[in-house]
Amino acid sequence: KTMAVTLADIKKLREMTQAGMMDCKSALEEAAGDFQRAIEIIREKGKLVASKRADRTATEGVVVAEVKGTKAYMVCLACETDFVARVDTFGQTARQILDIAVASDAKDLETLLTCKAADGRTVADLVTEKTGQTGEKVEIPYYGRIEAAYCTQYVHFNKKLGSLIGFNKVVPETIAHEVAMQATAMAPVSIS
Repeated sequence: KTMAVTLADIKKLREMTQAGMMDCKSALEEAAGDFQRAIEIIREKGKLVASKRADRTATEGVVVAEVKGTKAYMVCLACETDFVARVDTFGQTARQILDIAVASDAKDLETLLTCKAADGRTVADLVTEKTGQTGEKVEIPYYGRIEAAYCTQYVHFNKKLGSLIGFNKVVPETIAHEVAMQATAMAPVSIS
């Protein structure tokens, strides 16, 4: 027997999980109002959606980057449609993953996927949950980390292209910005 749930509870669960209103309602009904159990139901649904969408291609998304001292980091979080990529919470998840990458100084994508958020969820969990929330395949097709005497980053205004540039000495910020912007625009061939 399902339990009647209040709109306030549905909204509360939605704020906690970013899942859709109907998903929150059915999870709360199935969990008989137990929030922790409802969160688990939503996470399981995310894994189910992820397995169903595994063969899809995720060619849209957002690029986020940050320079921290002599290191620079870039994360591309991909999805299937531009509509999902433009939703604020999608960009916020990309930013959350970038923050985790910077805090843990993850060397590569494999390492990043195992790094944990403050609440104990791994980056891989966050990606799976985002798949459940959006109903689209979500993945991290690219993660970059460089180290150099002077680093700069540039992300194009559409948040779809970006560059990390490492210089062997400190250069004026305007020149660094210009080089990174040109590299992003022209996609030059380089060693790495």
